[in-house]
Amino acid sequence: MRELTKAEEQIMLILWELKEAIVKEVIDKMEPPKPAYNTVSTVIRVLEGKGFVDHKAIGNTHIYFPTISEEQYRHFAFDKVMNNYFENSYESLVSFLVKEKKMDISQLDEIIAIAEQLKNKK
Repeated sequence: MRELTKAEEQIMLILWELKEAIVKEVIDKMEPPKPAYNTVSTVIRVLEGKGFVDHKAIGNTHIYFPTISEEQYRHFAFDKVMNNYFENSYESLVSFLVKEKKMDISQLDEIIAIAEQLKNKK
């Protein structure tokens, strides 16, 4: 799997939400200023080439749909951040969240509780 550009990610978020859409429906979901039809169509075709999107043709219309789930991409993106910025250390990640993002004690307690639940499932 490859990392998405900002434009590709914006379109994928819309396709994940809609499940399937024609280019015009994708544009309708975008915030102003809306890009040109040809721009969105080109980005969708690039996504298709990367294997993130496929289409079904109905007459002259192409209905696009994601082939990679949002969860699959979320795992990929998280693993990339963990590897590149936290040396695959959850301790470093939590330390960053507490120090830099001002995570409060109740949020930290939630993380600990989730970790304990996962540990007990093993």
